[in-house]
Amino acid sequence: MKKLVEVIARALVDAPDEVVVTETENERAIVLELRVAQSDMGKVIGRQGRIAKAIRSVVKAAASKEEKKVIVEIVQ
Repeated sequence: MKKLVEVIARALVDAPDEVVVTETENERAIVLELRVAQSDMGKVIGRQGRIAKAIRSVVKAAASKEEKKVIVEIVQ
């Protein structure tokens, strides 16, 4: 999951070297924290959060085989 979010985010931003994805896992969920450059924040979130919602949907579909919930958080 981590690699999937990283590939999608790198394709969207102007500074792909600053994309960092950290993965934390507990018994029920996998939390992915996506960090990008401040200037690329709008590109990852999109208008009215549409791109962020699309990223979350793709990750949720990819994680459907696992029985864990995947949460994608976009942090500054």
